[in-house]
Amino acid sequence: MGTAAKDFFSKQDQDDIRQAIMNAELDTSGEIRVHIENNCPDDVLDRAAFIFRKLNMHKTAKRNAVLIYLAVKHRRFAIIGDSGIHKVVPDNYWDDIKVNMLNHFREGRFADGLIEAISATGMHLKTHFPHMADDVNELTDELSFGKD
Repeated sequence: MGTAAKDFFSKQDQDDIRQAIMNAELDTSGEIRVHIENNCPDDVLDRAAFIFRKLNMHKTAKRNAVLIYLAVKHRRFAIIGDSGIHKVVPDNYWDDIKVNMLNHFREGRFADGLIEAISATGMHLKTHFPHMADDVNELTDELSFGKD
């Protein structure tokens, strides 16, 4: 693993993760982003919420964006959704996806865990936010990285 968060995944892994986001968003009007950084010394949900706002994910028309956040050196991750999602889903909505991610991560299969989580997130979102003919991609599909 390189020292910078952007070096955690190979170029091919990054391309595969980006493609998984694009594929997942074909079935839903929801938006999915992945943010990777090295350190998260504080509460992971607080940090993920901060990044969510920093990336302007709260500005989607239907408030249906999802952030998958990873702090690789601190071995923490979170999945958070915007207010539009929380209005229609139970509190434990992301639990099965997080458990599956954790199983992959424990085996060192980080890209596989993310790709499966992205696909499952897209399927979850499709239930409440199906893709419509006039949907536009409101957020970039590119991975974002912390500065460290």
